[in-house]
Amino acid sequence: MLMNIKPKSTLVIFGATGDLAKRKLYPSIFNLFKGNKLSEEFAVVGLGRRPWSNETLRDTVKQSLGQNEDDGLIERFCEHFYYMPFDVQEKNSYHELNVLLNELDTKHHIPGNRIFYMAMAPEFFGTIATNLKSEGLTETNGWTRLIIEKPFGHDLPSAQQLNREIREAFSEDEIYRIDHYLGKEMVQNIEVIRFGNAIFEHLWSNRYIENIQITSSETLGVEDRGGYYEKSGALRDMVQNHMLQMVSLLAMDPPLRLTPEEIRSEKIKVLRALRPIPNEKVSDYFVRAQYGPGEIDGNEVAGYRSESNVDPESYTETYVAGKLVIDSHRWAGVPFYIRTGKRLRVKSTEVVIQFKDLPMNLYLNKEEKVHPNLLIIHIQPDEGISLVLNGKKMGMSGGSVPVQLDYCNDCVNTGNTPEAYERLIYDCMLGDATNFAHWDEVDLSWTYIDMISKAWESRDIDIHTYESGSMGPKAADELLERDGNHWWSINHINK
Repeated sequence: MLMNIKPKSTLVIFGATGDLAKRKLYPSIFNLFKGNKLSEEFAVVGLGRRPWSNETLRDTVKQSLGQNEDDGLIERFCEHFYYMPFDVQEKNSYHELNVLLNELDTKHHIPGNRIFYMAMAPEFFGTIATNLKSEGLTETNGWTRLIIEKPFGHDLPSAQQLNREIREAFSEDEIYRIDHYLGKEMVQNIEVIRFGNAIFEHLWSNRYIENIQITSSETLGVEDRGGYYEKSGALRDMVQNHMLQMVSLLAMDPPLRLTPEEIRSEKIKVLRALRPIPNEKVSDYFVRAQYGPGEIDGNEVAGYRSESNVDPESYTETYVAGKLVIDSHRWAGVPFYIRTGKRLRVKSTEVVIQFKDLPMNLYLNKEEKVHPNLLIIHIQPDEGISLVLNGKKMGMSGGSVPVQLDYCNDCVNTGNTPEAYERLIYDCMLGDATNFAHWDEVDLSWTYIDMISKAWESRDIDIHTYESGSMGPKAADELLERDGNHWWSINHINK
């Protein structure tokens, strides 16, 4: 089985002194090592502008792993880490790196396999890729792969330019565009829920589904990322990648086989089928908003325009709600609603599939409405599935009441559930690109997003505000109410 393979490779991290490396990458690589997914024949080379040494990097790695790990195991792990001060625009740095990588291949018995991980500012991606090629670092006896963090461009033209630069050095099958949402346990479970259960797959169409809702809410604000967020906003930061990736997984047709090529092919068909939105119709399908002052967990918080490095008259959205229409035989007439935002009431990512009512429900009368059947996929922070059915109301009066059946993935799998980055790094080592974005997906998603962002740039469409600690602006509720629908959440159902 693939899971028994122990890859032999060198992982080169550009941006090894940064926050992403400390919070996610080092703990994830350690978990692979501790879980016996890596052989002893591996190396990690950290690159950065700081004048660190091997010992400095190794101390940083130790600090990132927490206090409850075996000291001997950590020491053995850290012996595989090396640091080199690096200037991405200086060709001599690449020559020195190549010498080091060749030495490590010999020292650790690595057959020339190299992964280059871009954990730094995206404006340097093209420069690094070009120099890796021109200075001979991709010419090895093994394979080379490139992992790229988002954002992959800020619109379609910039994404195309970046892709051209990278493709001069790496082929498409060597490029791994990472979207950590695709590494989450319950996002990957969407395929199993759909294609591994007879109870659901034949119902997964416009014949039986009323609408599908995807919510990704955060309680945090922009914190110290105001400068970055002003250039991005929720549309580019969340919708272009995470939200559209989940839409494509939920809406794709069954692939012929569970291979990266076949799964990607079906996801791409969904993105191609997204109905274009004319400029003058954008406000009928999408809502943008900013958080204002409010209260989170009993603490007063400032509004977005009062955050540091934010324009006091900013039109950058911290919240997006949208209605997506997929023009395909399977989904004609079924709206896909999405919403994502900061400073909301709860931190949660979940998918709600609302099934259609029976054409003649015997329990439907004027006095009492029958609750719709819902399938809820909880992605984070709680992992699991809920199924909402109707049962008999207790007592003599009869009638129906919603009954919630819950499966808690966290409760059953009490061991270590792999961190998304842990899974994705391992997939890249294995050469499995299933859970990475192909260029065609990036191209199509930017094509769709650019229609919305261009309409918003004109400022003819106003930006709504919402109170911090709420679930968004009233306009987002009205978006669904026009179709006779409303937002569902597990908290709503339990009330």
